[in-house]
Amino acid sequence: MGEGGRQDPVDKAREEFFSEAQELVDGIGRDLLAIDEALKAGEVPPEAVNDVFRGVHTLKGLTGVFGASRMAVLSHELENLLDDVRLGRASLTSAVLDLLFQSVSLFVRLLAVESGAAVDPVSELDDLRSALSQFLQKRSGSGPSLVAQYDLDPSIFGVLTEYEEHRLRTSVEQGLILYRVHVVFPLATIDLAIDDLKGHAKPLGEIITYLPTGAGSDVEMIELDVLLASRAPMDEVRAGLVGPGITVEAMPRRRVGANPRPVAPMPGSETMTEIHRVDPASLVVAEPGAANPTDSRGVGNSEAVDSPPTPTLDGAPRVRQGSLHPSPVQQELSLRSVAQTVRVDIRKLDRLMTIVGELAIVRTALSRLAEKARSTATDRRELRIELGRLHRAFERHLSHMQSGILEVRMVPLGQAFDKLGRIVRQISRVHGKVVNLVVTGAETEIDKLIVEELSDPLMHMIRNAIDHGIESSEERLNVGKPPVGTIALNAYQKGNQVVLEIEDDGRGMDRIKIVRVAIERGLVTADEGRGLSDKEALSFVFLPGFTTRGEATDLSGRGVGLDVVRTNIGKLGGIIDIASDVGIGTKMTITLPITLAIINVLLVDVCGHLFAVPLTNVLEAIVLDESHVRRVESREMLTVRDATLPICRLSQLFGLSPRSRERKRSFVVIAHHGERRLGLVVNEVLGQQDIVIKPLGKSLKGVRGFAGATELGDQRIVLVIDASALVDEILSLGDSRFLGQGAGHHINLELANVGGV
Repeated sequence: MGEGGRQDPVDKAREEFFSEAQELVDGIGRDLLAIDEALKAGEVPPEAVNDVFRGVHTLKGLTGVFGASRMAVLSHELENLLDDVRLGRASLTSAVLDLLFQSVSLFVRLLAVESGAAVDPVSELDDLRSALSQFLQKRSGSGPSLVAQYDLDPSIFGVLTEYEEHRLRTSVEQGLILYRVHVVFPLATIDLAIDDLKGHAKPLGEIITYLPTGAGSDVEMIELDVLLASRAPMDEVRAGLVGPGITVEAMPRRRVGANPRPVAPMPGSETMTEIHRVDPASLVVAEPGAANPTDSRGVGNSEAVDSPPTPTLDGAPRVRQGSLHPSPVQQELSLRSVAQTVRVDIRKLDRLMTIVGELAIVRTALSRLAEKARSTATDRRELRIELGRLHRAFERHLSHMQSGILEVRMVPLGQAFDKLGRIVRQISRVHGKVVNLVVTGAETEIDKLIVEELSDPLMHMIRNAIDHGIESSEERLNVGKPPVGTIALNAYQKGNQVVLEIEDDGRGMDRIKIVRVAIERGLVTADEGRGLSDKEALSFVFLPGFTTRGEATDLSGRGVGLDVVRTNIGKLGGIIDIASDVGIGTKMTITLPITLAIINVLLVDVCGHLFAVPLTNVLEAIVLDESHVRRVESREMLTVRDATLPICRLSQLFGLSPRSRERKRSFVVIAHHGERRLGLVVNEVLGQQDIVIKPLGKSLKGVRGFAGATELGDQRIVLVIDASALVDEILSLGDSRFLGQGAGHHINLELANVGGV
């Protein structure tokens, strides 16, 4: 930070680099997923290939400016490969697409290296560069014979760019019809007219090139011949391309066995067959750049697309022996973004500025009121009325500001889902399984912090579903399932929470096998195992080190997946439920708060100490009737509406002694995590309040049972109870064992030492 708290320009530039590079890498990944889907249908979308090329080209320039040399070299060699693909010198096969996806994964790793969050993947980079070098040496090309079936003037190849010639050949190979569209446009409105033409032509096919005819005597008009490749018949093309001075004709095909003969260059008016005239106002203006780029002789010039292939920076890369496909665990240590920036709609910022202005008006009014209060002649009743009015105005504006700031923090869950698409493709291909990821609700918005913290748990769950759940194609066919497995990822908002559902159509979880492993590990006795419900049995998979797999793989089998998932989800104030049917599949449901910036809590008093319990974990609060408490196997139980509720006295759990004579009346706050319930006995319930939760300081860093701390308006420090952890661990371990693992009484709750607030 510089003087006056200003950010150092170097640090600011570095943050902007990470933010822009992360967006570019994510965008390249999305385009590759679109290409992958198109390839499955037997198509190669040229626009998507161009988008990837432009993204890599931009990334190369960005990383070169900021000195990220390894990323710059990789993006340079990747750009060469993509240039060969888009110009037809290399085919876009599944092997090439694998290299492109692996490059995206490596870009993610290299970004983490630049930020200091990962180890430099030197061997992976060398292996990938070696593979890219091999593909660059295998270039395919063909001569004008590919278009011999059309009576095209051979001189046309002298004016086409290399990219345009490639697109022409590709169109002919795909069996598309070539149309010549002759247009006459006023020079004064040429840009709008071309954009109109692009907008109408895009649904019909691909514009290969724009060629000036040189005809016409009106210096204020320009005539162009546009070469269009389309699958649509003539009538449909003519109906779609309408406007003053527009003519459409199909390019003549050569008769079988006929000798090639030159035809007249695309002249213009001599070959007009029909003119369609409509009101120019009916034309739709397309966005600039909608059509494929051409060179400077045409329209829509783009240096990033049409520049010739760049020579390599350091010659042929050094070839290393080794696996080109390292373990997915090694490739993607984390899906978290290295950048913490959020793109914000300027209208949201305008709204916040308006609210700040209104708060400034309230501040001025308070200053005026303070001056009046100093006057002994001022009526106190009048002061109270005016102060109450200002207080209400302040609360209203503050509430609007809070909601506005929360909107600024919100990002769509699609940011995490796009990365998961790459993970599914990568893992399924490496392990010989065919899996489709179906995503719905990607537009659902949630706090940026939660999205980043959610990325890795979702990755663990996807890996577990592919390895444990989805069967091989042969196994699926044998049991009457389609050969392609499906993982469905669904998200939707439910009140102040967001629900995510991850469901697969695999083999499901074998309850009997899970219980048997639990008995073998001493988690339950054989008698207890027989009495477990399906939900209780399935909950064992979330325990540390628990696995039903006898042999570990690079994906799972070590018991370090789902326990991490539940822990991380719990830290976000969320819960995870699981349901599974053998032979049908497994469904995991995650429920999360929309934001962690401001949470609503219930303030409680325990022996003179204040604590906060998140309301998302509170069902209700009732008065404790000691006559309804009984002890069952060393645990206190309370009967509430004919149901048995285990209770935990927080004064005993935290080792607190009353500072004054304890009140006779106590309360029970019924907390829950999923379907598990626990009564927390407190001395007093003080009401609800919105708080800003902050991390604990060094002195309380290792304390279990607390999610953070907050500061109240009267500057008192309050610890926020991690209700989810208390419910799960106390019901699983018991009060005494939980205390023995580092609960609050070990530090005697000296709140004045909370360093993180």
